[in-house]
Amino acid sequence: MEWSVNNAFKSYKDMEPKSTMDMVLIPNMDTIDIVLGSSEKGNVVPSAKPRKKTMTSVYLKYFETAPDGKTRRCKFCGQSYSIATATGNLGRHLSNRHPGYDKTGENVTSSAPQPSTTPTVIKKPQQQGRAPQVDYDHLNWLLIKWLILATLPPSTLEEKWLANSFKFLNPSIQLWPGEKYKAVFREVFRSMREDVRASLEQVSSKVSIALDFWTSYEQIFYMSITCQWIDENWSFRKVLLDICQVPYPCSDSEIYNSLVKVLKMYNIENKVLSCTHDNSQNAIHACHALKEDLDGQKMGPFCFIPCAARTLSLIIDDALRTTKPVIAKVREFVQELNASLDISEDFIQLTTAYKEGSWQFPLDASARWSGSYQMLDLVQKAGKSMDAIVRKNEEMLGNWMLLNTAEKNVVNIVHNYLEPFYKVISEICVNTPPTIGMVIVYMDHISDTITTRQPPDWLKNPAEDMAKKLRSYNNQVCNIFIYMTAILDPRIKCELIPESLNSENYLEEARAHFVRNYYTTPFSSMTSGYSSQDIEDGGAVSFAEEIARKKRRASMSNATDELTQYLSESPAPTKTDVLEWWKVNSTRYPRLSAMARDFLAVQATSVKPDELFCSKGDEIDKQRFCMPHDSTQAILCIKSWTQGGLKLKYKSTEIDYERLMEMAAAAAADISSAGIDKKQK
Repeated sequence: MEWSVNNAFKSYKDMEPKSTMDMVLIPNMDTIDIVLGSSEKGNVVPSAKPRKKTMTSVYLKYFETAPDGKTRRCKFCGQSYSIATATGNLGRHLSNRHPGYDKTGENVTSSAPQPSTTPTVIKKPQQQGRAPQVDYDHLNWLLIKWLILATLPPSTLEEKWLANSFKFLNPSIQLWPGEKYKAVFREVFRSMREDVRASLEQVSSKVSIALDFWTSYEQIFYMSITCQWIDENWSFRKVLLDICQVPYPCSDSEIYNSLVKVLKMYNIENKVLSCTHDNSQNAIHACHALKEDLDGQKMGPFCFIPCAARTLSLIIDDALRTTKPVIAKVREFVQELNASLDISEDFIQLTTAYKEGSWQFPLDASARWSGSYQMLDLVQKAGKSMDAIVRKNEEMLGNWMLLNTAEKNVVNIVHNYLEPFYKVISEICVNTPPTIGMVIVYMDHISDTITTRQPPDWLKNPAEDMAKKLRSYNNQVCNIFIYMTAILDPRIKCELIPESLNSENYLEEARAHFVRNYYTTPFSSMTSGYSSQDIEDGGAVSFAEEIARKKRRASMSNATDELTQYLSESPAPTKTDVLEWWKVNSTRYPRLSAMARDFLAVQATSVKPDELFCSKGDEIDKQRFCMPHDSTQAILCIKSWTQGGLKLKYKSTEIDYERLMEMAAAAAADISSAGIDKKQK
């Protein structure tokens, strides 16, 4: 496929030999009655009583208009119809009474008496203004972009009504067959995967991976593998490596083999520092096997950790167990509010009158955490307005939606019990991606909340289950690896390390790891105290900055090593941007910053928190579940790569969609102008 500045791309020669055809994106069309299969229109010459607007249809040639202009008569049987009868009804008459009528030839002799003033039908080709011509393959490439953005399989374009809609706009439009779309997607996937592989070859730091799993409607088990690292500019980088089918029986062995295959394909086995899994036993065993493999090859340290977001989700499910019937009732009420503009406006007026807060419609009615907590929030903060709405619309809603005193009491208790969870989840959803160190601090806070609060008897069993899941998570993350990751977060250091993670030996082990793996690396900036940019600028810094750097160099020479100096200073404020802090201070700690680049890339969650806790995840789950096997890998990977900034490519050639859209817009403007000119004539 050849590209140039003036032409987005030439005809699609590589996929299928064919002659080049042109098409009009939006043809110049008259507003007439259209019948599928007709390419001509007749012009009826009126008799004594001409009509203002002539109807045109292929069926009219089999009917004759009466002298008074009020009726039409079938030329086969003499059946009369009003002149206002729709042409579709005339067509049904011909199909039912005279099968094969269209094979009788152009001239039909009427079986009824012929009046002397019967109008004649004069056929002439339809006149169309010349519109701009565009290679019709452009439309197919635009449709490929649509399928990617909408996460739809190529089979979508095989729907006949969609194809007929394009034919309605222009009969010359030809969509590619379904197999051709699939072949294009496979080639685009291969081309873009090479770009991903090339970008990973340039990564100089360690990377972390995360695993996620799901099952499609075809009962096929999939695993997605995401890679994250911190680049030289101290920015988080994340890319989807692959979505692969895990073969039956989908056990830990199959997961391990599929994972190793992907790591080898991208040649990053020696760069992987950690793996975050979805907490399933099969994933844990697969990660353990990977650790044994990497340790045996002396690839360096490797650790696998559970997903904090999924742990929180399981804990919350335990807390909501006793309130599910009440939440379901409130959810139905919310769905009625969202569906009725009148009821929602009444609700807003009542909450304003009762001073029960401000509510933004539509309310979140999803079954995820965001929706369930809003149900609890609604009952606690707008209970009076809810009751008033139900009573006012009792015939529509039914009085069963009214909550009794016991139900409201249960909701209030659970709402207060889950408030710390709400704050933590809000934090990790907003601060994306959350560092593992800060997540450990949040989880420790939740653990304290569960153990110190005395729940009522009906909530004790769920509370015990919640505490058990938290202990399991803490047992998996309390190790030297996570300790090193946490202290390299300048907001935490040693001061905010949870007691369960603060072992006496961990600090010395962290120091030994730092000296063994990072301290021996020479850094010129360590001796000069100036960054590369300072040197390029000729060292032109202010007098105050010279004094400050002199003091920093003096303090560094007195410290035993960079880690000691770093930990001796007070933690940064909790609102500090961690990567920005290290970017600014990397010249002070050149060796330690290299270690921070590696360890701060560890992913605390295997999925984005907002995709798990918010309604956004419903759409993602639906897309994954409904995608057929022959399109899952290509469509989902290409979508993720394009969203991450990679350009869509076919056989290593970039598809210039901006140019395509410009051409489509220009064609539409020219066609519109041509239509105006025709009307003026």
